[in-house]
Amino acid sequence: MAWILLGIIVLLIVFVVGIYNRLVTSRNGYKNAFAQIDVQLTRRHDLIPNLVEVAKGYLAHERNTLEAVITARNAAVTGLKNAAANPGNPAAVQQLGTAENALTGALGRLFALAEAYPDLKANRNMMQLSEELTSTENKVSFARQAFNDAVMSYNNQREVFPNNFVAGMFGFLVAQMLEIESPQKREVPKVSFT
Repeated sequence: MAWILLGIIVLLIVFVVGIYNRLVTSRNGYKNAFAQIDVQLTRRHDLIPNLVEVAKGYLAHERNTLEAVITARNAAVTGLKNAAANPGNPAAVQQLGTAENALTGALGRLFALAEAYPDLKANRNMMQLSEELTSTENKVSFARQAFNDAVMSYNNQREVFPNNFVAGMFGFLVAQMLEIESPQKREVPKVSFT
């Protein structure tokens, strides 16, 4: 009888250890996926000051727009540092998403201004930086998707029965997805017949 009870206890321990290890693997997966976002957003943040410098000479009277881009970039850098310190902190990831949304909006305004200035639009440095930024934006989108997939997998692992008991015992918290939306997608199209 004692052997049967011991066998059941050993099986239960092995079962709990298996669940724990899968949760740790999933958590490490989404942290690694966040590291890829970190790389791409850092590249994006590094390109922006160069873009602004090129535009400064052409858009001297558009100082507010240029300052808004730099302010939004600095907020995004801070948000990235906070989220990178702990990708499992939902508030930090949400703050990063908000800061990146603001940066995307400010960049959109900068590119709209650049369209109004043919000399700036044709500037070789501006074209190269714009192309690199566009490429980086695509990489950010792919990295964000990979991160969100890893977060979903982790959250599914921690919420299914009986994993939810083990997750609760060992403090596995819900992970936050990173949502960076384009403000242009939310704007209502403006129609004018004048």
